[in-house]
Amino acid sequence: MNAKISFEGNEYEFPVVEGSEKEFGIDISKLRGTTGGLITLDRGFKNTGSCESAITFLNGEEGILRYRGYSIEELAEKGSFLEVAYLLIFGELPTKTELEKFHKDIKAESHVDEEMKKILDGFPKSAHPMGVVSSLTSALIAFNPSSVNVESEEDMYNAIVKLLAKFPVICSWALRKSKGHPLDYGDNSLGYVENVLKMMFKKPNEDYKIDPVIASALNKLLILHADHEQNCSTSTVRIVGSSHAGLFASISAGVSALWGPLHGGANQAVIDMLEGIKADGGDTKKYMAKAKDKEDPFRLMGFGHRVYKNFDPRAKIIKKSADEVLGNLGVEDPVLDIAKGLEKEALEDDYFVKRKLYPNVDFYSGIIYRALGIPTNMFTVMFALGRLPGWIAQWREMRLKKEPIGRPRQIYTGENLREMKDIDNR
Repeated sequence: MNAKISFEGNEYEFPVVEGSEKEFGIDISKLRGTTGGLITLDRGFKNTGSCESAITFLNGEEGILRYRGYSIEELAEKGSFLEVAYLLIFGELPTKTELEKFHKDIKAESHVDEEMKKILDGFPKSAHPMGVVSSLTSALIAFNPSSVNVESEEDMYNAIVKLLAKFPVICSWALRKSKGHPLDYGDNSLGYVENVLKMMFKKPNEDYKIDPVIASALNKLLILHADHEQNCSTSTVRIVGSSHAGLFASISAGVSALWGPLHGGANQAVIDMLEGIKADGGDTKKYMAKAKDKEDPFRLMGFGHRVYKNFDPRAKIIKKSADEVLGNLGVEDPVLDIAKGLEKEALEDDYFVKRKLYPNVDFYSGIIYRALGIPTNMFTVMFALGRLPGWIAQWREMRLKKEPIGRPRQIYTGENLREMKDIDNR
């Protein structure tokens, strides 16, 4: 199967690649050489496939998300975050023995070098946690200087285990630093997700008890965020890794890409919007009307999705957890009351229903994180914690397939050749 391109009286044929889910793409890797310089222009790479990947399948029109062939609904209902991490990275769900070894190996690497605390001390208490996490992730390279030998399964496995072990510690340190709490290394007797909760929330003068409803909600949230195909941060990890930069450096770049408000900062934007509505009196009907007014600059954050043209499948799953968390904690928060009001009205309003502007995963994750007492500037860190196995899986796949270094082209629109005038004549 080929596709034809006509240009300046000449016709060229290029092969069409078919994916396992009947997706088709024109292979234009030889376009420039074959046509004598012609390239494609695709701003934001919205229609450009940068790779062939066996990790995640996403169909935005039908609201489908699958990891390695498993539906996100089934994984969130039956799986643990570590099981899903193993699946994404290594391609298959682990056996009981494999999962126990995986967790044991992670716990054995969970200590972060004490000298990392000196780097953390250099940040002011007001520093944004994402900046702290990005910097500390990059700093891990100094304490693990040997590069990963991608030809060695053992080297690759050890690097992956180290990162999965140390990243949650770094994330919890960013939170505890901002709150002025002493740093915590967690408890190796706990599960992965339960340990994350303890490291973040344990106070030095009291025991921390794991709430199973909260642990279950966080487990689901991390699974739902674990991978999402070739998004901005994942593409960043792959393109940085394509230069043969190490795993830690590539993940650090992914953290920085995720930081942007158009990507991982969306759930923080939801809470900021709700706070603004509260400050203006909390009238949800007024803001629903503003959202429908094309002349009004107000935008309803957390509704609709760039990829999903129907209901975000992740939102369906996490809505139930959000209801359970709010009910179990008995939180009384006017901001969360506003969120529930907006949700109800949007799901019943013809304007939003016809345009399929349903609440997305960012809307519900922001609600859960706020109910748990996580500061809004930590929301994106929680996103990064969930996305970590996806980044690792994408980096590993890219290196094992020996993909070439990423190097996009451009259409130059600047000045033509001109003479440099002497400074006195400019």
